[in-house]
Order: sequence, then C-alpha cells, then structure tokens
Amino acid sequence: MELLQQTLQSIQYADKQMMEKSKNYIDSLSKPPNSLGKLESLAIQLAGITGQLNPKLDHKTIIVCAADHGVCAEGVTSNPQDVTLLQTLNFPKGVTGVCAIANITNAKVVTVDVGVKEDVPLDAGVLIKKIKYGTDNMALGPAMTRAEAIQSLEVGIEVATAEIAQGANVLATGEMGIGNTTPSAAILSVLHGCHPHEVTGFGAGLGSGGIEHKVAVIQKSIELNKPNRHDAIDILAKVGGLEIGAMAGVILAAAANRKPVVIDGFISTVAALIAHELEPKVQDYIIPSHASEEPGAKIAAKLLGVEPMLHMNMRLGEGSGAALAFPILDAACSMVSKMATLAETMALIAKE
Repeated sequence: MELLQQTLQSIQYADKQMMEKSKNYIDSLSKPPNSLGKLESLAIQLAGITGQLNPKLDHKTIIVCAADHGVCAEGVTSNPQDVTLLQTLNFPKGVTGVCAIANITNAKVVTVDVGVKEDVPLDAGVLIKKIKYGTDNMALGPAMTRAEAIQSLEVGIEVATAEIAQGANVLATGEMGIGNTTPSAAILSVLHGCHPHEVTGFGAGLGSGGIEHKVAVIQKSIELNKPNRHDAIDILAKVGGLEIGAMAGVILAAAANRKPVVIDGFISTVAALIAHELEPKVQDYIIPSHASEEPGAKIAAKLLGVEPMLHMNMRLGEGSGAALAFPILDAACSMVSKMATLAETMALIAKE
C-alpha cells in the first residue's frame, strides 16, 4: 500500500505552460492553422507530459500483463484457459499479434505473469510477479482480497518504474487473460451505473449460453459482491482481474514519472478507469489508441474522457492497438522537430 500511496502522491498535472508554448510554436509552422488536426493536439499533449517542446519517444515499451480468471468456470467463454499460458509463453518469442505490430517501431514487449493459473517456466523470458493462480470465481464471491488488488496495482507500478529507469520514455498497456472481458464489463457496469447488458460483448468467444448468460453471470457477481462505486480498489477486488489491476498500476507509474502511456482497447481502457478513479490527474498522461469492437469500449472511453485515434475494427487485445498507434506519436514529434516555421519559409523565399 505504501508504494501505491507514494505513486499517487507523485502524480501532477501536465505542464500547462509548456502546452501553451507548444501550441504557439505549432501555430507558427508553415501550414494553415489546425490543418494537421489531432496530430497537433497530440503534440501539445506530449509537450505537456514531458515538459519538452521537442519530446523524444525513441524507447517504446509495451507491458503485457497476464492472468487468469476464476469466472471462466461459469462458461462465459468458449476458449480454454490454457490459452492464457500458451500465449504468455509466445510473447517473449515475438510471435503474437502485438509483437508483430510492435516490431515495425522497434518497441519492446515486456510480459508479466501477474496471475496465470499455471506455473510459467523461469527461463521463458516472462517476468514472474504472480500474486495468485488466477482470480477466484466472482460469481461465488470476491475475485480477490483487497490486499491482492493493491498488490496487483503495485506490480504494475514496479514493472513500469523499472522499465522507465532502463530508459523507456513512452509506455503502452497490454493484457492476456482468457475471460477478461467479463470482469472488465463488470467493472464498467459498476462505474457507469448501468446494467451489464449495455457494456457486455462477444469477447474472444462466447460460451454456449451466449451474451445473455455472460450478462447474467456479471449481474449475479455484482449483486453478490456489492462493490462500492466510490472505491476503485473495492471494485477491482470484488469483480476485477489481476492483470487489470497491474495495467492500472502501469498507468499510474507512467503519470508519476511524467511519461505518456498509450492504452489499448476495452480492457486497457477499463484499467485506465481504475487508475483515473484513484487519481484523476492521470488523464493528462493517457493517450488512447483504437476504438475496440467491444460495445463497452466506446462507453469506457467516453467515461474516461478520451477519444480513440484509430478505427480499425480490432478486438484482439494484447496491446495490439497501442502498438499500432506508436507511429502516430512519432509523426506528432516529427512535425514539431522537422517542419519549418512560416517565418523561416518566408525568409527563404526572400533570399531567393
């Protein structure tokens, strides 16, 4: 709990003066005002985050948090839980979706076992930070204890802080956990104050009972555990997931260290909501990537106050959408560092 509290206390708003300086500089570039649209607002945000007019984001790291979910026993997904372990082992091999996309920008992918239900080999290239062997079945009781929820947040903080210490200057959140759209929908249902039917989707594959069964399991879990809407840790503990908590911790650590953090789709956005509930100032540091196909993703993004940049009909997870957004961040930085100002252009014309 001490690490979490220290991290929360370290988070400050982005540098508004630098953002104003960045805006004025971008307005002076040789182009019509606002003609590069969201690229301009992204560059301004990056300046405010880093405190630099020309930020460099040349050490990109995607932190993929892996964990299993006891609620899978309720038949909410058609995929076997073994897939969590198999994919967790594939990330270090560079053969997953996020790894293929991350490769185009030389982004590092770090895989963390927060709660995979099987033992991950010590030589697999995975950081072993296992809190427990998957969450408990939230349809029968709390997914985890409050202490375990806090520990999941602190695992994310520890891993992200270590990566930043090694030179990472932009982070992204990713996850692996069969069944994790179920706790994500449960968390969002509580935070949004809506029936789970509004925010529950197909996920990676529905069980034989379809959407209605998945919704019923989520509703039962909420009614049984009664998570406190005004206590993000209580929500995370009662109907959340270990990897969701760890991703929230990554976001908190990025903000505490004044680094931008790119979030992926539905599950990552829900993790960002947990982080935001704990410290609203993290919003300044969050960069949304893509609009997931999950129905709850749009609601989660609106609740967080962000607008995804990409509309690619994706719903893979893993951090794949975040990896795809990295070149856009590079373009925003290049715009600031490479474009001539209007005054410079006019001076060249005058010389000719």
